[in-house]
Amino acid sequence: MDLTVWRTFVTVCRLGSLSAAAAELHHTQSAVSRQIAGLERQLGVSLMERHARGVRPTPAGEVFRRHALATLNEADRAVRAVRDARDGAHHPPLAVGATPSLAAGIVPEAIRGLLKQNGTIRWSLTPGLSAQLHRRVIAGDLDAAVVTDAPPGLPADPRVERRFLGLDEMVVVLPADHPQAGRDRVPVQALADETWVEDNDGSAALLRLHAARAGVSPRIDLAAADLPGKLALVATGHAIALIPGVLTRALRTDVTSVGLVDPPTRGVYLITPHRDPHPSTSPLLEQLTTAFTPLHPADPA
Repeated sequence: MDLTVWRTFVTVCRLGSLSAAAAELHHTQSAVSRQIAGLERQLGVSLMERHARGVRPTPAGEVFRRHALATLNEADRAVRAVRDARDGAHHPPLAVGATPSLAAGIVPEAIRGLLKQNGTIRWSLTPGLSAQLHRRVIAGDLDAAVVTDAPPGLPADPRVERRFLGLDEMVVVLPADHPQAGRDRVPVQALADETWVEDNDGSAALLRLHAARAGVSPRIDLAAADLPGKLALVATGHAIALIPGVLTRALRTDVTSVGLVDPPTRGVYLITPHRDPHPSTSPLLEQLTTAFTPLHPADPA
């Protein structure tokens, strides 16, 4: 398949308009339409549907969009890596992965410290779930990933080095005007009648295990696609949610967080390939440790 056509499809999805995509890509609208139609013939499925204000991907189109975007990003990385090698760059770009909560906080902070300490380093950041990131480290797509042992946990794999960064304490995020707002810690029993929202199975499993130990069963009646969607449902008063403690410094202003009595925790780790690690992974580990320590310095070992 022609990646140029994939790029056209992703652009149409992003802009929601064939004409806007044509203008951005310097094509005619009819050329864009032909590319999308050809792609649909190759795949044997409809990828786009029209609505009142333009076009949007079908369910199958949305699945293809996510994979196409990842492929295009990797293709761009490959081109940059070849050019770096041609130009005699000392080291290849550092490709880092992180779970969404860690990508929103301590990882950017650690990268900032790394750049300040070591000067200019080309780098990229890819969010994903721990299992996905683990596979990408093994495959060589990522030089390092910051992951957690939240359910289903991390596999024991001799192909990767695992370095413990610390324990992250889960907290509850509430609407700013919630009756429990402003308290230091609350027992989960005090939230037994609340509606909860979750965005991934790992967080939901932690919530259920914690509540079960206290003899209650949480009502996880709402689901969100991601953390921003989860927080939006909390901010508008539809639910409360369990979130990683590392996110508390980056919360939106219309929500607040409270701790739980005997809270659930998750271990945070840096994983790297066992062989031939990127030269920047050791200084990155130092910066990650510095970024994480002020939050939760205890080492369970």
